[in-house]
Amino acid sequence: TTMVKVWYEPPPYGPGTALNRPSYGHQAGGTQLIQQLSRRPSGLLIAGACVTFTALAYIPVMIREARQGLPFTLSPEYQAAQRAYMRYHNMNPIFGISSREARAADEAH
Repeated sequence: TTMVKVWYEPPPYGPGTALNRPSYGHQAGGTQLIQQLSRRPSGLLIAGACVTFTALAYIPVMIREARQGLPFTLSPEYQAAQRAYMRYHNMNPIFGISSREARAADEAH
């Protein structure tokens, strides 16, 4: 057996790309905004996108709360009725609403 020296030349568009067609993703003819975003650190870009979409998703919630106020389930009457129901059915008897400490604190008010 004889050793043969082979000169390896990587593909022009990087490893894992084809030799006979252009690369996927970033291309030289793209817009300048896309080129600038592709050069930024990906963690910062992902965090910025998450913050932006979270703010956009909160806009309808903010509009609804401005029109209607708080949900009816947060009214003091509803909360008192819910506590009474939970006590009647003995829910969370050790540390919760049905415990001796919670009943004593509620009767003090």
